[in-house]
Amino acid sequence: MWTTEVIIQTVVSGLLIGLIFSLVAVGLNLIFGVMDIVNFAHGEFMMISMYIAYWFYALWKVDPILSLPLCALALFALGVLTHKILITRIINAPMLAQIFATFGLMVFLQNFAFFLWKPDYRTIGRNLLTGRIEFLNIFVGLPQLVSAIGALVTTGILFFLINHTELGRALRATSEDREAAALMGINTDRMYGLAWGLGAGCVGVAGGLLATFYPIFPQVGAVFGLTAFVVVVLGGFGSITGAFIAGIIVGLIQVLGGLIFEPAFKSIFVYSLFLLVLFIRPRGLLGK
Repeated sequence: MWTTEVIIQTVVSGLLIGLIFSLVAVGLNLIFGVMDIVNFAHGEFMMISMYIAYWFYALWKVDPILSLPLCALALFALGVLTHKILITRIINAPMLAQIFATFGLMVFLQNFAFFLWKPDYRTIGRNLLTGRIEFLNIFVGLPQLVSAIGALVTTGILFFLINHTELGRALRATSEDREAAALMGINTDRMYGLAWGLGAGCVGVAGGLLATFYPIFPQVGAVFGLTAFVVVVLGGFGSITGAFIAGIIVGLIQVLGGLIFEPAFKSIFVYSLFLLVLFIRPRGLLGK
């Protein structure tokens, strides 16, 4: 039997990793909500951010928390560049062509990482967040706690930007009707580029935070990218709030499934939830 402390410890762990899932999924959902394009390379963007944090630490001893703004800016620039070089060429293409384009980008980035850094697992050693805290016999790793708080703050900033600023209104207008938004004087191409930049910037933050405690390897993006798709489907395509709530739900299901059954099978429950939502409520919790 599990003690109360074990259950609480598991729930806390689920909440912490769930907030990371939320941040990754929010960036993915933002791009889809504005452009109706699914970025299959979203997880690989996060992988690149983790490597940026790692190499800043390995080469110049820059702590991952200090290099976090650089990770976010670098991924924002990568998102804008991806839109300019690739997405503008397929924006009016059939959906199948769009899928192949971003899927091909995923394969390219993953294999490029294999070529540059080999399949070795890398970790960041002692840093400013090394250690843990204890409260009522519940232990929480400091890197996990700070990462969850960082993910929560970043998601909150993005939510405020989208819903309470002039720029956010322009993004929402572009997502609703591109032609009408253009007639109102909104530069829709710039809004599309901004959506890609913000979406990639979200995983830039997530990758920089994850690098403080999670192994770094070329396929790490696939681990979080697949989970992000489950989160988006559960929360609803185009809904940032839905993605945030669903990320926490998926995090809890994953860790509780690993507690009740074998940890190796914890992902089965997440993907089973994915299929169940597709059958019962395809638009997700808060999707339109």
